Amino acid sequence: MYLKIHRSGDNTIVALCDRELLGRTLKEGNISVTVSEDFYKGDIVSEEKAIEVISKATNINIFGEKAVSCAVKCGAVDKSNVMIINEVAHAQIFRI
Repeated sequence: MYLKIHRSGDNTIVALCDRELLGRTLKEGNISVTVSEDFYKGDIVSEEKAIEVISKATNINIFGEKAVSCAVKCGAVDKSNVMIINEVAHAQIFRI
């Protein structure tokens, strides 16, 4: 999985995706999302590292079955809140 942390002032956004999705554009109905290298390509991380970061982050954007399963596994995302776009799992987390 790729994990990239974006910082701007006091705001931090974590981008996490399965490696094979990088560069793909997912389309379904009126939704079109590109899993761009600029946003998602950071460090290659293990499941353990992904779970560690997800557990602490407040704003996370996730694409891919492996990446989303890390968020489900650590309790950050409920399976019923996972969106499927062109057969790819997607979740967003915003903690206040």
